[in-house]
Amino acid sequence: MASFSGPSNPFPLVFNCQPGNHPVTHLAAPIPALIHNRNPLVTHQRDAGDGVAPQRRTSITRTLEEDARGKDEINRKVASQRAISIIMRREAMKAVFEKKKGSSKKLLPNDILEALHERITALRWESALKIFELLREQLWYKPNAGVYIKLIVMLGKCKQPEKAQSLFQMMIDEGCAVNQEAYTALLSAYSRTALFNDAFSLLEEMKNTPNCQPDVFTYTVLIKSYLQVYDFGKVRVLLSEMEIEGIKPNTVTYNILIDAYGKAKRFTEMESVLVEMLQRRDCSPDEWTMNSSLRAYGGSGQIEMMESCYEKFQCAGIEPTIKTFNILLDSYGKTGNYDKMSAVMEYMQKYHFSWTRVTYNIIIDAFGKAGDLKQMEYVFRLMQSERIKPDRVTLCSLVRAYGQAGNAEKIGGVLKFADNAEVTLDTVFFNCLVDAYGMMECFPEMKEVLELMQSKGCKPDRVTYRTMIKAYSIGGMTSKAKEFKNQLASLEENQPGRKMFKVK
Repeated sequence: MASFSGPSNPFPLVFNCQPGNHPVTHLAAPIPALIHNRNPLVTHQRDAGDGVAPQRRTSITRTLEEDARGKDEINRKVASQRAISIIMRREAMKAVFEKKKGSSKKLLPNDILEALHERITALRWESALKIFELLREQLWYKPNAGVYIKLIVMLGKCKQPEKAQSLFQMMIDEGCAVNQEAYTALLSAYSRTALFNDAFSLLEEMKNTPNCQPDVFTYTVLIKSYLQVYDFGKVRVLLSEMEIEGIKPNTVTYNILIDAYGKAKRFTEMESVLVEMLQRRDCSPDEWTMNSSLRAYGGSGQIEMMESCYEKFQCAGIEPTIKTFNILLDSYGKTGNYDKMSAVMEYMQKYHFSWTRVTYNIIIDAFGKAGDLKQMEYVFRLMQSERIKPDRVTLCSLVRAYGQAGNAEKIGGVLKFADNAEVTLDTVFFNCLVDAYGMMECFPEMKEVLELMQSKGCKPDRVTYRTMIKAYSIGGMTSKAKEFKNQLASLEENQPGRKMFKVK
């Protein structure tokens, strides 16, 4: 679309993601105003001498009074929190319970519930279950269905369906009312780990249980799980069943379908779902709908369709987010539309969209693929100056770019940076490193990567060995290639491939 036409120079030498640091270059064909009612930033100043002393005196007096009143409460909370910390230490667990049989049952409700909430939020399921056991020992404890449901949802996310089922049964044994939400939480735990037979059995049980009939959320959970394994046939069955039961998909259901069909490049089904959604008066598209549609078209290189879709969502009043712009940047970068990519960056600067780590990674990767190492390194330095820590994706882009440029010394610099910055490296990064050294025929360095992987606790996978085999074969080192072919065969024998689900 014309609104994304950019300057003649696809990569301006100076740009900044932060607002107000540099003047914004005027675009010949600016992007349409997507953000409505956006007020300029206004700095309000106050008279420094207006009532400062009385306010300070009042504030100090109030603080002293609050400190005096809350001293006993603070001491109780500190003691309770320390007790929780002591009790949760594995090594001293038994000794502590022997010494503190009384105190371990008299912890403050807020403290133990906060500790449980923190662990559930962080998906620390083992620690959360221990805290829950401690909760159940309290003298003031009363079974609460909401706590059980939160724990079951957490266990589902952590791929612990057996423990989720145990908690579900414990919930029933303690007399909690089991409702549709509890059933859906357990069903989600089953479906997340592909235990579809158990999930469907639970679905049938829900249908026969009063006040626990499956609703749109229940079906959406199942649909999402089947889409993740590309079983579109089962998805159609579930959608038909919803229609028979009179259950209408909601926005979340439609968004999940649009995203999955788009990723699978099943554009006919995706567009059909989108049309059905737009025809519903009680179900409006949102930013997730827009982003999924843009990602589908942009990821497959259909830039014109992506731009057309973008304009239609804009006309519908759906405002873009930083994720939207990241999708546009990524799509333009992968298709070499650097002028439009620059225009998006300038628009983000103009309307104060601060760059995220994803934004930086996309732009660094685009510069690297274009062979513009100078600008790539500039953005990398800018990323650090904004105190956004580079991750494995960032370093992979740097390594690929330096590998294509044949600069082994710079790759060594990336490794030193990763070590100094304590960036967590994984097998994907090391595979990228092997590929870069292989392209440059730096065979000693390529072999050293295997030793480095072991020192970092990473194991070579199929990609590692296949990349090395390819490099040695191209370099005419047939004996080395054969050696790694044998290692690959041994790996595949010991680690059979994942079961592939047939797309229906």
